[in-house]
Amino acid sequence: MKVIEVHRSVTDSNDRDAQVLRDELIEKKTLLINLMSSPGSGKTTLLSKTVSDMKDTTRIGVIEADIDSDVDAVKMETFGAKSIQVHTDGMCHMDAGMTRRGIEELGTEDVDIAILENVGNLICPAEFDTGAHLNIMILSVPEGDDKPLKYPLMFSMCDALVITKMDTLSYFTFDLEKCCEHVKKLNPEVRIFPVSAKTGEGMLEFEAYLRGQYDGRIGED
Repeated sequence: MKVIEVHRSVTDSNDRDAQVLRDELIEKKTLLINLMSSPGSGKTTLLSKTVSDMKDTTRIGVIEADIDSDVDAVKMETFGAKSIQVHTDGMCHMDAGMTRRGIEELGTEDVDIAILENVGNLICPAEFDTGAHLNIMILSVPEGDDKPLKYPLMFSMCDALVITKMDTLSYFTFDLEKCCEHVKKLNPEVRIFPVSAKTGEGMLEFEAYLRGQYDGRIGED
């Protein structure tokens, strides 16, 4: 019997493609953000509010990744974002190659920040580098403060965590301090933004973070 030892990551090729895409987007002065969450976390609502607030100062493009439908892409356009829909043909995540095709279709000439709204789940998207410069995760209050214990990889690899639906805090058993403590143990450098897209709570701080990331990573000539 022949035994084959595999020492390279099965995602090795994807990782190389992702780095090439990252470098190319820096040259084109476009910041790519990978936005991840479970279904129903308020991802599209957060994006809609962010686009509405920032559209006068920052050109935002959105790549909506779903297994099917174009509902979210249409919605993004009504709020002033350049938007395209990507169907993943049943796949539960986006990889670097799929993201590149989405970026090429979206175009970067008039896009400062491109936001990839990844397929909604907390497992597969954390395992595949999309080529993004920034990985942001969303956790909503109704999901519970113990999610970091159940899905540690997702929380450990994100640069920022947005805790959404803060306006519902009084209706659910959600310990914000405990949740932040769990996340910080997994990821000490993560930035955490408690927000409500409905009331506007915390949105100015989150949007300032996005602008700061663009200026810091892309900057001006």
